[in-house]
Amino acid sequence: MTQKKISQFVVDNLRLQELAAIVEQNKPFYDAFSTFLQRHGYADVAAFIHDEDSAKARSVIESYLANPAGATLHDGLGRPYANGKAKWYFLAWILRDAPAQRLEPLLRSVNGTSLEEKKAVLINHLREFVGPLFPGTEKWTWPVVSEIMLVRLEGSRRALKGTRFESLVRGLLTELFLAKDINLTVGEKQVTIGDETYDVQVVLGQSKILIPVKTRETMGGGHANLFTRDIHKAISVAQENGYLCIPIVIAESWGGDLDSLHCEHLIYIQANPNQTDEIGPKLATELESLLPVWNKFSEGI
Repeated sequence: MTQKKISQFVVDNLRLQELAAIVEQNKPFYDAFSTFLQRHGYADVAAFIHDEDSAKARSVIESYLANPAGATLHDGLGRPYANGKAKWYFLAWILRDAPAQRLEPLLRSVNGTSLEEKKAVLINHLREFVGPLFPGTEKWTWPVVSEIMLVRLEGSRRALKGTRFESLVRGLLTELFLAKDINLTVGEKQVTIGDETYDVQVVLGQSKILIPVKTRETMGGGHANLFTRDIHKAISVAQENGYLCIPIVIAESWGGDLDSLHCEHLIYIQANPNQTDEIGPKLATELESLLPVWNKFSEGI
């Protein structure tokens, strides 16, 4: 590949760069947790994890959940978690588990008079189970925990990024319709038809234009074909149900055949989804280029 061709794409892993910075921002949270444990008689995190006195460990967990964390924990986009959520997520992460996807559904089956008590019971059970799997002290130090946190934040970041682009599209469309005096409403929520979810909807009475927002960071692999098929299915389901569909595709390199999608209007922005500052203006321009479509729809034609 020539240098000219390379320059067309973002070679640096921008996502990793941003996540690494966020993880480093979260180190004071780990340090505050370590300090908290020391005040309760533990030399370090490993000593707490491997404590055989289950009643004491559970009491310490309850105390931790009931008090301020002493630092801020940031999500995959660098936004601070609320105090209670931060502690719950952090404890689950260091115990190599998923708080939202796996643990929260389990809380319904845990005995306890309050949600915090249930969380303490569940976390303590996980501590007793996971501790023997990782007996080495180094497995509970910041370098190891930071790697776990990086993976967890990367997973959540994808969903958060999707939500951010949905909000961006809604905001840009709302501004456009107001500026051009177009009598259309932008729905505040997603809409689901069958098993397809559309991120944005433009509404006129009972009529709608459905806008799926699809993003892709990587360039190759088998998932590239799945990405194209996902777009195609979203268009097909919308059209089969009588809706106009205008997909928005944000991808650094997408080899999809636009003609094969059988979609009259499609916005394709060739950019890495991590380049949010560059994408906004491009997206605004593309949405404005569809003024004939918005006007025609607003007139009920």
